Amino acid sequence: MMKYFPRHLLFLIIFVTFHGVAAAQIELPRLVSDGMVLQRDADVVIRGTSSPGQTIRMEFLGSHYQTETDAEGGWSFELRDLSPGGPYEILFTGPDSVRVRDVWIGDVWVGSGQSNMELPMYRAEPLYREEMEQVGNPPIRYFEVPKTYDFNTERNELEGGAWQPVNRDTIEGISALAYFFSRSIQETYDVPVGIILSALGGSPAEAWLSEEALKSFPDYYEEMQRFKKEDLITEIESDDRQRIGEWYRELNEKDPGLSSSGNWYQKELSEDGWASMELPGYWKDRGLEGLNGSVWFRKHLDLPERWQGRAARLELGRLVDADSVFVNGTFIGRTTYQYPPRWYQVPEGVLREGKNVIAVRVITESGNGGFVPDKPYELTAEGDTLDLKGAWHYRVGSEMEPLQGATAVRWKPGGLYNAMIHPLLGYSIKGVIWYQGESNADRPDDYRELMLTLIEQWQRDWNQPDLPFLFVQLANYMEPRTEPVESSWARLREAQLQTLEADHTAMAVAIDLGEWNDIHPLNKKDVGERLALAARHTAYGEEIPYSGPQFEAMEVERNRAVLSFSHREGGRVAKERGDHGPALHEFIIAGADRVFYRANATIEGGKVVVWSEEVDHPVAVRYAWADNPHKANLYNRAGLPASPFRTDGW
Repeated sequence: MMKYFPRHLLFLIIFVTFHGVAAAQIELPRLVSDGMVLQRDADVVIRGTSSPGQTIRMEFLGSHYQTETDAEGGWSFELRDLSPGGPYEILFTGPDSVRVRDVWIGDVWVGSGQSNMELPMYRAEPLYREEMEQVGNPPIRYFEVPKTYDFNTERNELEGGAWQPVNRDTIEGISALAYFFSRSIQETYDVPVGIILSALGGSPAEAWLSEEALKSFPDYYEEMQRFKKEDLITEIESDDRQRIGEWYRELNEKDPGLSSSGNWYQKELSEDGWASMELPGYWKDRGLEGLNGSVWFRKHLDLPERWQGRAARLELGRLVDADSVFVNGTFIGRTTYQYPPRWYQVPEGVLREGKNVIAVRVITESGNGGFVPDKPYELTAEGDTLDLKGAWHYRVGSEMEPLQGATAVRWKPGGLYNAMIHPLLGYSIKGVIWYQGESNADRPDDYRELMLTLIEQWQRDWNQPDLPFLFVQLANYMEPRTEPVESSWARLREAQLQTLEADHTAMAVAIDLGEWNDIHPLNKKDVGERLALAARHTAYGEEIPYSGPQFEAMEVERNRAVLSFSHREGGRVAKERGDHGPALHEFIIAGADRVFYRANATIEGGKVVVWSEEVDHPVAVRYAWADNPHKANLYNRAGLPASPFRTDGW
């Protein structure tokens, strides 16, 4: 009878049958996948979707669960009081079956903020090469949230991402701060640890707030409303591409070093008319102040026979802003923005005995270009290292007007919360670690309120009012100053200190862990371990030293200001740092005229006494009040540094 069945009805039945099967399949969130870590000793909800009216079963740890999908196909199971352990499996069955493997029970932490939270282990390799080689296979799992934004919708699902183990194969790409924090927690409590990294370089705090929370900040709220318009974003991105593209086209067309008759990267080239420059250093200090565009640099090397044909590593510190690198006329690599370290691999067969030439084309879009000082510049091969500092030949390629950078659409208010935080809210966690603030440092006045609002909102949205929120205070950065000056970075650190007003918070001070010439200091191990100390107290209830001294009160005795502190932890000490000696440094003092002077400071009877011959009647004291108070050395005996502070509100 089949041959008499109407063909169009047969096709309809086949379509409906397969469409129904597809719609009925069990769908799990990205976080519910192989390698997942579930929060121990908490109310854990596992959600998913299928078709309405379906029976869904779950088998886990020898127990069986069953539920029905709701009218929209949603379903969930609740688990309580899970004990740490693993690996386990979870089997979901319904219209089909899904097995989730390598499931662990332990502590789950969310790491968020900007690039110092993101910074992967390979960027910190010079400090941690041995640790990366010996990482083993600890029960630590890592999930990196895709970097995206949405100004219109609070998303319920991530568009990508997967749990991955921490081992020698994966360690290079894992957040260094998150790794050292999670390793310390795992070793301390002998439980599996899951880290969900949801961070984006350059992001300001307001990007991580919800639309509702932004209503308390009218300017940011209005900015979010503007960027709800897709045509506006399309127009901005199109204009940016065109403007930047035209700038680079003109730059390259004007640059004789790229012409067929020029080729300034070739090994054989007459350098008549080229000048000499001592490197590293910035252009403004080398006779090229105010220049934007491209500058070519060439370095001649005379290599012995053993270098012939070797593969090598070329390290060029950091360059501002972009660079292209050639060795003996062979293109080695390029970096398109200023922050990454310049690590280039020279392939076998490129280096020669005798004369060799390194050519570097440096492009600066705006500001002060050059080779960043106090960074390594060297060529290394099989134990031989050649220092590249010193005289280089240089010649200007193109001079251009400054280039305005692309509009940072993805950093606008609310967008990151919608796309990178809201999809996580149904996943039970132990707490949050946060490293952010650099992108708000030029406007510190509203940072305290932004962070208090953000912390309260995240605690509420996760339905965990006691959710621990642990954050890093900005590290020391930029060139040290010899005299007292105002500092927006100091004011931002003060706002971070004031954020401790929020419940269930703690702060890791990093004023001694920065680098004057790098906004991304490499020492993430000490930062992670200080955050872990904060977690042990705030999240796990241990009575341990977890904070450096924090200013409490000032009394004036004649011409001396006497300061008392909390978090004394065995008393305060003046810690020797470098060649600065054991005396206390980075204190300044002022009288009623509000003029600050460098001050003497000493520890007496458990308090810090501050004075200056220039001030007869002290009114205000500040400590480490600078972009880079590089001599700051007030610690407690637990080895934790004091937070910068001021006693005045000027």
